[in-house]
Amino acid sequence: MSRIVVIGGGQAAAALVAKLVAGGVTDGITLICAEPHAPYQRPPLSKAYLLGKMDRERLFFKPEAWYADHGIDLRLNCRAVGVDAAARQVKLSDDSVLGYDDLVLTTGAWPRTLPAAIGGTLGNVFAVRDLADADAMAPAFAEGARCLIVGGGYIGLEAAAVAASRGLHVTLVEASERILQRVAAPETSAYFRDLHRSHGVDIREGTGLVRLTGDDTVTGAVLSDGTTLDIDFAIVGVGIAPDTALADGAGLTLGNGIACDAHGRTSDPHIWAAGDCASTPWRGARVRIESVGNAIDQAEIVAQNLLGHDVTYTPTPWFWSDQYDCKLQIAGLNTGYTAVYVKTGEGLAQSHWYYRDDTLIAIDAMSDVRNYMVGKRLIEAGQSPAPAIVTDPATDMKALLRA
Repeated sequence: MSRIVVIGGGQAAAALVAKLVAGGVTDGITLICAEPHAPYQRPPLSKAYLLGKMDRERLFFKPEAWYADHGIDLRLNCRAVGVDAAARQVKLSDDSVLGYDDLVLTTGAWPRTLPAAIGGTLGNVFAVRDLADADAMAPAFAEGARCLIVGGGYIGLEAAAVAASRGLHVTLVEASERILQRVAAPETSAYFRDLHRSHGVDIREGTGLVRLTGDDTVTGAVLSDGTTLDIDFAIVGVGIAPDTALADGAGLTLGNGIACDAHGRTSDPHIWAAGDCASTPWRGARVRIESVGNAIDQAEIVAQNLLGHDVTYTPTPWFWSDQYDCKLQIAGLNTGYTAVYVKTGEGLAQSHWYYRDDTLIAIDAMSDVRNYMVGKRLIEAGQSPAPAIVTDPATDMKALLRA
């Protein structure tokens, strides 16, 4: 029986081992999890779990007993600290060594943090990555508390939505000229700016953080516009970086994460990667897609190849974000767009259609599930209806799929 070692405890790891089990593997799988928990969902940590709308047990993909029942050696509170690719061995934090025939890195990504010199290590300064982070910050979400969110990306906006919904006083600062500047068009930024301000969030764009203040625990913040804030806690959402330390130490090729081929194989034929840590070829470029859908699809492709199939991965990017009563759904990648067309609906419903010249490449749909599904299918099929047709209220959108 081939020895397969999987490192990681998130979506990609869970999808990979489940696919291997479904494919008939009943022995020889070892799953290394640095946390004291079996693999669990991470997106709800900054949404439903922090709001108290999802119980802890619902976070887990499988009960812990499932792994033993299916022949998986689940090692919790165990960290891989090095990989000897030549010897095909993984060194663990307890100084033991584990041999493998195939190794899969599903190490995810780490949140970027603030330097200690500007108060990043003060108490009550939080990041959002794992269950421990969410549990640590939960007591701070008391009604009337003063919260500073640093960063206007999706993580920061989701945290702001939870805090505002819980009755906190929320200030969000974004150093760029607008929120979501790295990932979305100005039209989408404007939509979410208005949404958050309607819930009382003080959004300050083009305003950076100079430093957090306090002795042992944060009590204030100095901003780049010269203002100071009194705060009770801060949440830092300034992006993530792929966790490539093990890959780098093993001498693997890196490129926007761990560079993989279309099969999910790294530069070492016995080492594979999937999820937020891994990049893959797509349309002549190399992309690393930070999403649940990508983690599942990429991991299942790797599992199929470990099972002896010769399958390749073609990304179909999709994402989502929940903020207040608005569900944002995104399909495609908007890189290189030349125009955005807005389709409005009732209430919060709105969709933004990204075109590169005459080609539809992405859609942002806010509380607009039907148009999202149409847009997603059009993009995946390579169909590009004229923008005037898409935005016309009289258009039968489903009919576009039959064109």
